[in-house]
Amino acid sequence: MAMKKPLAANPPYRLPPPLFDARCKACWFSAALVLLVLASFWSLDLQWAQFLSLDAALSMARFAGEFFPPDLSPAFAWKVAVGTWETLAMSLLGTALAALAGVVLALPASRLHEGDAAWSRSPTRLLLNALRSIPELVWAALLLVSAGLGPFAGTLALALHTTGVLGRLFAEAVENVPPGPGAALRAQGVGPLRVFLYATLPQVLPQLMSYTLYRWENNIRAAAVLGVVGAGGLGQLLAFHMGLFHMGKTATILGAMLLLVALVDVLSYGVRRWMTR
Repeated sequence: MAMKKPLAANPPYRLPPPLFDARCKACWFSAALVLLVLASFWSLDLQWAQFLSLDAALSMARFAGEFFPPDLSPAFAWKVAVGTWETLAMSLLGTALAALAGVVLALPASRLHEGDAAWSRSPTRLLLNALRSIPELVWAALLLVSAGLGPFAGTLALALHTTGVLGRLFAEAVENVPPGPGAALRAQGVGPLRVFLYATLPQVLPQLMSYTLYRWENNIRAAAVLGVVGAGGLGQLLAFHMGLFHMGKTATILGAMLLLVALVDVLSYGVRRWMTR
């Protein structure tokens, strides 16, 4: 009677290929990336000698000295406070609108279960790609024609671009959700909408909130820049006073931008920590 071979105590493992082996795809990709970076340095006219020269350092020191002292007069401080509120409101409303639109578009942009035909997945993802491929500054410049100068155009620009970003992230989160709870509800004859509300959404909601808060941080910075094209907020004040070389006023506006971004970063970090407890 033939003896059975004893099972191996430890299953065999494949050793990784040596560095720069022909089978190491990551090695070839890294080498191509290094060559691409070197080609970028070679093709661009980077004047490092002039940038690091003593004359350039002295010029920058004189320019930085013109920012002091900042203008802290009550009348101008009130204008900066109003611009700060406009920037904060633009980012909040733009992100909220984008989050709602992102959830609505994430459903047709994702395959909800293994047997889902998902006929709308490709065209919806194409729409999301188009929305996020256009930067906020370009959206604001285009919307100024219809919405006019002011924060309304900036808010719409943030909403459109962020919809493309959040919609794609939300769709990936929905597709990667564990399928067990949804499959159990579908086996009981529950409809797709109720499956999403009671099985999919509770599992992905913390991730969706985290993505939304992160994009809100980015939109604070973007909203501060959108005013350069006349979309309101601190950016519009910055473009106006910097164009007239009012460097003291410019320093006050830059300080308000830094303070606003820092406060939003701290608030967003605190909310994410609270959600993960």
